[in-house]
Amino acid sequence: MSFTVIVPARLASTRLPNKPLAEIEGLPMIVRVAQRAAASKATRVVVASDAATVVQACAAHGIEAVLTRADHVSGSDRLAEACELLGLDGQDLVVNVQGDEPLIEPAMIDACAELLCQRPECVMSTVAHVLDDTPEGQAEFANPNVVKVVTDKNGLALYFSRAHIPFWRDGQAQNPGQPQPGTALRHVGLYGYLAGFLRSFPRLQVSPLEQIESLEQLRVLWHGERIAVHVSEQRPGPGVDTLEDLERVRSVFRARALGGR
Repeated sequence: MSFTVIVPARLASTRLPNKPLAEIEGLPMIVRVAQRAAASKATRVVVASDAATVVQACAAHGIEAVLTRADHVSGSDRLAEACELLGLDGQDLVVNVQGDEPLIEPAMIDACAELLCQRPECVMSTVAHVLDDTPEGQAEFANPNVVKVVTDKNGLALYFSRAHIPFWRDGQAQNPGQPQPGTALRHVGLYGYLAGFLRSFPRLQVSPLEQIESLEQLRVLWHGERIAVHVSEQRPGPGVDTLEDLERVRSVFRARALGGR
């Protein structure tokens, strides 16, 4: 199996300015993400950014990076341009690792790529994990910022939503807003693509469902394409959206530097 990891990194962020360059134990966050991705089985890890400062920071630490346009509407558009810049063939596998996931598990990246290799009927793969019946799992199930996914019996995505799906009709009286144990899957924002499909994605008509939910992957399903879902036993490490998230991740790295986990 051969695949390329592309890490999109947009410098502008409303909640955390200059997020890709935020320092985590002596290194910019985008470098930390690329290093985690490099621990996977990927043959190549490339950062795709709209900012020369990000490209320069990557180069200073031995990370390959390409400069993309600054007017992309979405991360998928940036990935599509990166595929062109890198000269990837239509059947090449690409895994999109988000630039704010410095604790991403390399094994999860590998699983996403391997699944797409195994499912030739799919143009994409992604990852999810079961939301358990704990207070934390229940809170995530009800949280619209946590995306849920429902699959068919073959492990293909039926729908992604910010709503709590599937709705446990017969359990709501005793368990309002809670999932039936073992049924709810939290979507992890990790994607595998065929490079040819990724390059064509920006030209696909935007789906009304995508606009309603603000979830790009719904455009894929709306056009009749298939997305395979790997259900991981691992939970992803915390991503970074806010300063509080950044401090939480920094504390994890500090603990690891001292020999903890």
